[in-house]
Amino acid sequence: MKLLYSIHKYDVFMFTWLINARIHGALTRTSRYISKTGDGLLYLIIAGLLYWREGVACPTLQAILLAFLIERPIYFVLKNGLRRNRPQAALQNFRSIITPSDKFSFPSGHTSAAFMMATLLSVYSPPLMILLYCWATLVAFSRVVLGVHFPTDTLVGAILGISTALFSLGQIVI
Repeated sequence: MKLLYSIHKYDVFMFTWLINARIHGALTRTSRYISKTGDGLLYLIIAGLLYWREGVACPTLQAILLAFLIERPIYFVLKNGLRRNRPQAALQNFRSIITPSDKFSFPSGHTSAAFMMATLLSVYSPPLMILLYCWATLVAFSRVVLGVHFPTDTLVGAILGISTALFSLGQIVI
């Protein structure tokens, strides 16, 4: 329990430092746009394009579908089981920049899905790996900048997304 308190204390410190940094105001507009890329529409477009181009036999599409079928329930159980308050509910006199779609913050679903897609697409398009992981990292960072997640929410989201992607890739026969 003491370890969890220490982690939370560090998390709050890092979050507060970022929110109070001079550059925070300049980051918020860009963060809104980057965060929106992780809302899910982009994933549907990618899946639709893969289906249109290669059909259901496409290993990338199969891996994406399997990964989401595994990741979303795990994410939902963790988020609603652990019930960690978002920064706005946890910190006195703090208001997030955007209104989150749900009540709890741990883990970050945007981050999990972004890192999952970055991992899956990197395997099938290695030249895009650096770009994809930079994008996923920016999605995670944007969620903290917008005040809807603590840093460890996004860290665990990244771990969940990458783990789920790797598991799904191991299940797909190429």
